[in-house]
Amino acid sequence: MPESDAALTWRSINTIRTLAMDAVQAAESGHPGTPMALAPAGWLLWTRHLRHDPHQPDWPDRDRFVLSCGHASMLLYGLLHLTGYDLPLEEIKHFRQWGSKTPGHPEHGHTPGVETTTGPLGQGFGNSVGMAMAEMLLAERFNRPGHEIVNHRTWVFASDGDLMEGVSSEAASLAGHLALGKLTVLYDDNHITIDGDTDRTFNEEVKLRFVGYGWRVVEVDDGNDLGAIDRAFADAASHTDRPTLIRLRTIIGYPAPTRQGTAKAHGEALGKEEVARTKEILGWPAEPAFYVPPEVAAETDTIAKRGAELRMEWERRLENYRAEHPSLARDFDDALAGRLSVNWDEVLPKFPAGTALATRQASAAALQALVTTVPTLAGGSADLAGSTGTVLKGLTLFGPGKPGRDIAWGIREHVMGSAMNGMALHGGIRPYGATFLVFSDYMKPAIRLAALMKLPTIYIFTHDSIGLGEDGPTHQPIEHLAMLRAIPNMLVIRPGDAAETAEAWRMAMEHTDGPTALVLTRQKLPVPDRAGLGAASGARQGGYVLYDPPAPARAILIATGSEVHVALEAARALAADNLPTRVVSLPSWEVFRRQPARYRNEVLPPGIRARVSIEAASPFGWLEWVTEAGTTIGIDHFGASAPAERLFEEFGFTQGAATAAVRRVLKERT
Repeated sequence: MPESDAALTWRSINTIRTLAMDAVQAAESGHPGTPMALAPAGWLLWTRHLRHDPHQPDWPDRDRFVLSCGHASMLLYGLLHLTGYDLPLEEIKHFRQWGSKTPGHPEHGHTPGVETTTGPLGQGFGNSVGMAMAEMLLAERFNRPGHEIVNHRTWVFASDGDLMEGVSSEAASLAGHLALGKLTVLYDDNHITIDGDTDRTFNEEVKLRFVGYGWRVVEVDDGNDLGAIDRAFADAASHTDRPTLIRLRTIIGYPAPTRQGTAKAHGEALGKEEVARTKEILGWPAEPAFYVPPEVAAETDTIAKRGAELRMEWERRLENYRAEHPSLARDFDDALAGRLSVNWDEVLPKFPAGTALATRQASAAALQALVTTVPTLAGGSADLAGSTGTVLKGLTLFGPGKPGRDIAWGIREHVMGSAMNGMALHGGIRPYGATFLVFSDYMKPAIRLAALMKLPTIYIFTHDSIGLGEDGPTHQPIEHLAMLRAIPNMLVIRPGDAAETAEAWRMAMEHTDGPTALVLTRQKLPVPDRAGLGAASGARQGGYVLYDPPAPARAILIATGSEVHVALEAARALAADNLPTRVVSLPSWEVFRRQPARYRNEVLPPGIRARVSIEAASPFGWLEWVTEAGTTIGIDHFGASAPAERLFEEFGFTQGAATAAVRRVLKERT
């Protein structure tokens, strides 16, 4: 490049470095070293290769950029500011402070241009796999000869720490298997973690590992070699047959004189003296802090103009597409907006009374109807399709280079959750993933981030209690419902029968500001005759009166899932013994809490203090509903290996145990 261009490029790169140093120093916390080391790669990617429009960050066909090493957030904030996003310098000056748009780790929906929330290492890597999968699915559905309206790439910056986390292994394995050729990961090989040199913990041959996964690997041995980095990005963009890993050797904290290449540059401010000496090395004015040279600031408009031209060219192509394929164009708009046009009463299945059906089976019937009606639904299971009810007709398997809505995640629960987040973040796809409830443990970090970002992911968690039987305590969830219910923004639904399960799917599909967990049984449950019972549509309020005795109720049995029919049997027995008891089905605590107080008090009258909950899980949290005047029937220990019927009997989830508990509470109240 001409000398003047090269000088401006380095001036821009060094602006990123000094902004990172100053921001971390002002906050007296943060991670300056990685932004300093990756500034050359970041600037080249964002100004020469990344297709993005700073003035319209949500342009649908933009490239996605994921900073998986979210601790290096000042790299991203510097790039956002300098390339023209709505992130003023004042926000960078308030890095990590209350109310700023520059939190310690990037947060999707909080800062313009941030594609995903990262910080827990490896999660961004997993998200990127989902983003690349979503791009392929939408391209397959909407592109037509001469009309490529979906054609973009996903770029990732990842660290040693990202590659050490297990989720990255799952993600890389899946991406290689699926031949996600529009995915490029730059691996920042700086040999440093917060505790010291990586040779203490990490000496594997990363190149061989990724070659084994089916990736292309490009190596650049100097993080300041602009030509080699530029060529590596261009090389990655020219291949679409399989994903690319760029191994970039950098020096963390470069060019800080005493901190570069050390753990001291990783997770703490450099110190005022070191910042001053580094600026001197860079030929930078010591004051003012947060200095942006005028010639660098002037480049912002040029970069933004390039992005606007790319977007407007795509918009022209989209208008031609609308003219030739108006119906598809409307579907494209609806998919990106997440709009649904579903007559639930017509689409969702009905189940004949008097039969017995596991709620996982009812869920399978509902999901089959939905995937036929809602083309944005895509998902599968973590190698448990037959057990979780996700073997569906009419869907194409997502295979190597061949996208389909039936996704075989393999035994990779963690990346299933993380990639689902990426698909939801990308837009145009409504992802679902299935496994046993006990294995939600493997997915917890991804579930939590889905809740933090309010993503409409759907989890199908079957085998929900000791009712799975002979597989024993390793597979019998005890604490998992309490864990899921404790996550902010999480919607947990444990339906009590087939009809409630259909309603649960409707609730999940209509819930778009957070994830939903459908918690389902392995064992069959009665499908009750609803004559004389509350309609299953009451589940949409989170809780409802399923049964009221002929005489005014003196007690209330509250249950979820497989224990609802136990409560119903107990209430009928109590009514025959002149102890009238109401049954409340409470499939979703979160939805019930959102109901007006008047409705909640109608379902759970404050005057009826004799209350008993029954749920084959930890009783943690049930005090909210039974109050201190009531009691709980739950399980606060691990299960055992035996048929489900024997386990329910041994652990007290029976009609007899429920009636005895009601009698005891009534006696205590008199």
